[in-house]
Order: sequence, then structure tokens, then C-alpha cells
Amino acid sequence: MSFCHKNEFNRNLALTMLATPVIWDIIIIGGGATGLGVAVDSAGRGFKTLLLEKEDFAKGTSSRSTKLVHGGVRYLAQGKIGLVFSALRERGILYKNAPHIVKKQEFIIPCYSKIQKWKYLAGLKIYDWLSGKWSFGRSEWIKKEMVIELLPGIKEKNLIGGVRYFDGQFDDSRLAINLARTCVNLGGVVINYCKLTNFKKLKGKISEVEVVDSTTGRCYHLKTRSVINATGVFADSILKLDCNQAKSKIRCSQGIHLVFNKSFLPKQSALMIPETTDGRVLFAVPWKGFVLVGTTDTLIETQLSEPVAFNHEIDFILKTIANYFKKVPEKKDILSVFAGLRPLVAPKTENKNTKEISRGMKVLVSPSGLITVIGGKWTTYRQMAEITVNKAIKISGLEKRKSITKSLPIHGYIQNIDKNNNSVFGSDEKEILNLIEENPDLASPIINSFPHTRAEVVWIVRNEMAITVEDVLARRTRMLFLDAQKAVQAAKEVAHIMEIELNKNSEWSRDQVKNFKAVAENYIMN
Repeated sequence: MSFCHKNEFNRNLALTMLATPVIWDIIIIGGGATGLGVAVDSAGRGFKTLLLEKEDFAKGTSSRSTKLVHGGVRYLAQGKIGLVFSALRERGILYKNAPHIVKKQEFIIPCYSKIQKWKYLAGLKIYDWLSGKWSFGRSEWIKKEMVIELLPGIKEKNLIGGVRYFDGQFDDSRLAINLARTCVNLGGVVINYCKLTNFKKLKGKISEVEVVDSTTGRCYHLKTRSVINATGVFADSILKLDCNQAKSKIRCSQGIHLVFNKSFLPKQSALMIPETTDGRVLFAVPWKGFVLVGTTDTLIETQLSEPVAFNHEIDFILKTIANYFKKVPEKKDILSVFAGLRPLVAPKTENKNTKEISRGMKVLVSPSGLITVIGGKWTTYRQMAEITVNKAIKISGLEKRKSITKSLPIHGYIQNIDKNNNSVFGSDEKEILNLIEENPDLASPIINSFPHTRAEVVWIVRNEMAITVEDVLARRTRMLFLDAQKAVQAAKEVAHIMEIELNKNSEWSRDQVKNFKAVAENYIMN
């Protein structure tokens, strides 16, 4: 018998569960890729599972990626074969389990010398070999004419051809929501806007957590057998809450992305720039009818929930991309700019650059029994979760049960997905269409330049725990990340719909629009 009501992805129900006297097997702190993956793995094994997120699901790093499900081509050059191999396997598993979110994407590396040709082709052949049965397609050399056809506007001087290879693309925050719903379908409980405030210990071991619902201020005391700290860049703050003398385990780097209209990359092929001046790679990828370009790698000392792109990062991307296009993107062409922080495992020596720090994961166990998982990336979230829950079973004396996530369809799964359908709602899309059938007025778009309908907003509020305008425009849809100005224009209509659905008043709507505009300022190129 399930511990919770399956399929009831409802915040009020989740709060009811917090008020129910029970000893949780595993409480997860953090609702990003890692935390949600752990919650799905734990619930899938039948453990009494609770996930707490202090803001919204995927509010931080997990909504700010390059939207790639990949092995990491550049890690081959660093000799990290094991990391690439496991990531390529996980890429294949994710594609199999969430075909409504993950799709195959063609990439082109333009080559301007024979040395580049053989260097990149050889590297991608190793990439192919490592992917094995999980291959997304063979890499190959293509002629100059084909490169120009696939990448219109590419600089042609000295161009001799290119290497074509295949990786995966996805919508990161959409996957996060689907993982949260998967956890609930399995009997777990997840809730956003609920902040951990304290630990209570028995004989030196954590036995209870204190959390506060940010929307009401109500405090809950929850008994638990195990606590997992999956808060990403904020992991150190949880470690210090457990022990104020805890040493820092996180080193943060910032990566930014710029978004342009599709005229800069009008076809479906993506551009990969394999060597930038700072030793990284840069991508220009078609995404949801726009072009996403990134990323950078800047050491950051302060962790913010809304990091801001630095001018030098913006200039770096524009300068790098200008070397490859005849029509050079300028600052005035930027529709949205967003920054995200990477939680990296702090190196033993302080002289390492962030690009040299391993993207691998690490699981730490504090004397109190607190389990902290750091590092990793979206592609390997499932494997990280399995390892972390195995550790929790060992540390907390839980019953040994096998993970089921390798073959577990993620919420929204459709077996025969139409790859020409850009919707990411998967099997939920029919419910949105049902709303429109009941009320045809809901078919109208919230703003004319985007496909999102009023019905989507209604459905999102009712079924995806969205309680702010930002939740809807930033993460349930991706308007803020695609065109920040248009998102601001849509805010009033979204607030009006939410006001009715949440039984709020006009003052609430005005505050929501004001708050959203303040957040959006960081995404608008002034």
C-alpha cells in the first residue's frame, strides 16, 4: 500500500502530510536535479520519502543549464574516460525513460585546418565507441558545402569542412517538475517553499528536522531516519547548520548563457566551438525556436539564488561567437541573459581553475549522519541518486532494496512520441486540451509571440505547485529564459489567471507582477 495518495501533486495535500505524525525514512533537502533524483529513487524503493525545497523546484542551477544531455566531449581531452562513459550511458537511459523531454540533437564542429579535422574526428570516434549500445548516431566528416548548408551564416574563409556528431537536448526545469511528479506517483511527498531551519539530534545523530512553510510561516517538526543534503551550491550552509565548525566542501563557478532569435542559427543543427581562449567549449544551440549560446566559467565567492551575468562574461561569448559567424550578434540582439552556479567539489589544492575541477560527484557523511551529495551534472542525476540512496541505506540501517529507476518511465512518458511536436507536457497534454474543450476561451495565448495558452497556466497552477508568476514564466514555461521583455509583458495576464485559480485578490496580482519585473531585470540586456 502506498504511503501517500498517488498522482496527487498538490501542495495543500503535501502540507497535510507534514502535519501527520510519522517517522520518515528519508528526508531530502533541495529540489534541484540531485534532490529530485534522490526522491524518485527513494520512493521507487518504497521508502517513506519527503523532499523539501526552500524556493521553487529547480529555482537555482537546475534550470540554468545549457539544456544538453551529454557525455561531455571536452572531458575526453582531460582523460576522464570513466566520467564520459557513465554520462553517455545515463544519456541513453534518460532518452529511453523520458522521450517526451529528451531529443537527439545534431552538432557541427567547423574545421579550418586538417589538424583540426583529424583531431576532432578522432576524439568523436572515441565518443562514439564509449556510447556503445546507447549511441545517438555516428560522428562523421562532412564537406564544406554541407557545413554551410547546415550552418547558414558560418564564416567560410579557410573553412574545409566539419565534424558532425550527435548528443541530447532537453528542458531542464520541465524534467525537474516531471521528476517531482514521478516521486509523488510512487508514493513520496515533495513540497516547494518549505525551508529547513534546524536539526534536532539524539545521541549526536539527527533524529528530527524543523522546517517552515514560507507561505504561511507555520513550523513543522519532522522525525526521520535519514537526511540527505542535496542543496547544490548551498550545501555548505546546511553542513554549517549541522555543525558550525564544518569546513567548506563547495567551490562555485558561474556559467552564463545568451539567447538570440533563430536568424543567427536558422536550421536545426547546433554549433560546437571546441576550443575557446579560456580552454572551454562553447555551444550555440537551437532551443524552442531561439538560439542559446554559452557557457562561461567564472569563480564565484557568493552564492545567490538569482546570480547575475557579468559584463566581461557577456563580452567573452560575443567575442568568441563573432569568430564563427558572418553576421555578428551584438548586445542589442540579446533577448535574454541568464546565469547559473555550478556546485563543484572543492579541490585539495586552491590553485586549480574551475574548468579543471572534476564534475564528478562526491557523497559525504557527517558525524551526525547527515549525508551530503555534491558535484555531478544533470545527465548523471539518476546514477548519483542511486549511489546516494545506497549510502543512506547503509548509514541509517534501512532495509536493503534495489533501485528501479534504470527502467522507470518518468511522468509524462509517451511511448510513440511525435518528435515534430514541441510540447513538453507529454501525456499531460491531453488534460490541457480537455480544459480548452470545456472552456474555448482558454485556447488564447497569454501573449501573441509565444505558443503558451491560458489553459496551460490554469493546468500548471492546478497540477504543478506553481504559486508565483515567476514559477510559471521562468520554470513551468521558459519565457523568461527565452525573451525576458516578452515575459514581462505576459506577467499581468498570468497573474490575473493565477489570482482566480488561487483565490487571491488584485493586490496580490499587482505584487506578483512587480516582483516578477524585479527578477526579470537581471535577464534583460540594458
